[in-house]
Amino acid sequence: MSFSSPCPAGKGAGPGPTLGRAPSCPHPLPDQGPLTMDKGEEDDDEEAWLQLRPVEPLPSQCCGSGCSPCVFDLYQRDLASWEAARASKDRSLLSGEETQCYPTGLMSQYVESWKAGDTAFWRGPFGGFFYKPNQYGELLMLAAGTGLAPMVPILQSITDNAEDETFITLVGCFKTFEGIYLKTFLREQARFWNVRTFFVLSQENSLEQLPWSYRDKTHFGRLGQDLIEELVGSCRRKPFALVCGSAEFTKDVAGYLLSAGLAEDSYFLF
Repeated sequence: MSFSSPCPAGKGAGPGPTLGRAPSCPHPLPDQGPLTMDKGEEDDDEEAWLQLRPVEPLPSQCCGSGCSPCVFDLYQRDLASWEAARASKDRSLLSGEETQCYPTGLMSQYVESWKAGDTAFWRGPFGGFFYKPNQYGELLMLAAGTGLAPMVPILQSITDNAEDETFITLVGCFKTFEGIYLKTFLREQARFWNVRTFFVLSQENSLEQLPWSYRDKTHFGRLGQDLIEELVGSCRRKPFALVCGSAEFTKDVAGYLLSAGLAEDSYFLF
């Protein structure tokens, strides 16, 4: 899309530019009014924006180690930048060199020390929880934010295995409905006969603002003692709990589980 107009007299018409004076066309075009994009140009522009939209990661792209920021944190950040740039029609907002590292993080400091030509070797991911099919009657998964990450491969390994009849109750704790990670994946998983999903939203207060399919399985506020006891009591078999989130979340939930009657060997803290 060009906003310049060639000289109508053709190539070579009129004298060349004079030093110290801006060149001009000796055969000016009549005033054509302001230039605007036609429908085709608008469609092309919209298509160009859609091609720049960040792609949501697949569950398989998550390492499952509960790292922060997770690939889904980075996706949400990039999506917010794209939406802001698109609204203002300013693509320069997409090229901002915003740091993606945590200054005090050990890995961040290591990455920032790299120079062109350096070689890095990778291993992992590692973890201390090893799951075996039908090892537990029911898994009670309690996850806050990116703490959902280690639950995903365990959940998927169970639903991918027709011989594994473990029940799953997954509780995801987020600030808002929009902030729930992997909605499509979790919705598909909840269709299995042995999977239930629930959500706890700390910054929402109106069921009417949620889609119908979420209203009967969403709690507002925080995951506290009363809700933990209700969840444990609703489990269809003796539960083994998996907990992942912030250090504060993990510590609090461990205490709630003990008070709800679970023994220390009946839960695992990521």
